[in-house]
Amino acid sequence: MVSQKNTVSNKDIGFTHEDFAALLDQYDYHFSPGDIVPGTVFSMEPRGALIDIGAKTAAYIPIQEMSINRVDDPSEVLQPDETREFFILTDENEDGQLTLSIRRIEYLRAWERVRQLQAEDATVRSNVFATNRGGALVRIEGLRGFIPGSHISTRQAKEDLVGQDLPLKFLEVDEDRNRLVLSHRRALVERKMNGLQVGEVVTGMVRGIKPYGAFIDIGGVSGLLHISEISHDHIDTPHSVFAVNDELKVMIIDLDAERGRISLSTKQLEPEAGDMLKNRDLVFEKAEEMAEKYRQKLLQQQQGEPEEVEELEELEEVEEVEEVLEEETEPTTSEEELEPVASGVEE
Repeated sequence: MVSQKNTVSNKDIGFTHEDFAALLDQYDYHFSPGDIVPGTVFSMEPRGALIDIGAKTAAYIPIQEMSINRVDDPSEVLQPDETREFFILTDENEDGQLTLSIRRIEYLRAWERVRQLQAEDATVRSNVFATNRGGALVRIEGLRGFIPGSHISTRQAKEDLVGQDLPLKFLEVDEDRNRLVLSHRRALVERKMNGLQVGEVVTGMVRGIKPYGAFIDIGGVSGLLHISEISHDHIDTPHSVFAVNDELKVMIIDLDAERGRISLSTKQLEPEAGDMLKNRDLVFEKAEEMAEKYRQKLLQQQQGEPEEVEELEELEEVEEVEEVLEEETEPTTSEEELEPVASGVEE
């Protein structure tokens, strides 16, 4: 028996190469900039890589889009036949090729992470890689962050901070404006506050004097002794009472971890009104005794016991002090300070 071969041509079935191309177009995926898609490394190149994402033409990822951090060689990030997610950066060029990015994915996830850290009020550590006239620059989760000079709590020159690892708290996390602002001072104050209590007497050194009060260094962090908390007697200026490097005993009257503030008083330690001006040594000698009376007064207030009129007046004075602190000592971040932070990542 002789077998017969059947020969079938495109003409016989009515299916041409043009029909096949049209069918491919019909079932081709539609890719848009901003999409995140899976892809497999198809070919490694000196300054990039070709990626198969299921499009008609292999997509391309340039080396500068491979990571949020600096990359010198594509093999530091990608390996042949590796499959992972890619961000579609641009639409097809004239050759029908898409441009991809890993950096954008890392960028989006880094902002998500720092927002979470800020919500948790977390303390992070980062290395200072540069300084300028406004402050210092660090990297958090690969994003570039800025520490304003007013939030750097150290007696070192800013230039000497380069290479140092600092504890930091978040001041501002704004992805839309690409602003990541941090505070070294707030992190130090919070850490120090964990070992401090309102009503506690501490020894400190006068580090600065302003018209509204003196800044006292207590174990590496700064507290404010406001002019109204120096003495029960009237004082024209703190310069008439203190000099820089004076050693003092002061009492903590307020701890504000959220704002990174420590408020101090010598007024509450005076055995008699005006003793800070007349007999400072006596004030320091009786400091613990007077502080105990202050703590007992606080305890009575917390327990809701009746208070004398004089005590109420003293509380009102403390509230006035806090209002002045709010206006005069709140560190601000100027637009000039933030100018170096053009974006969260370095282009």
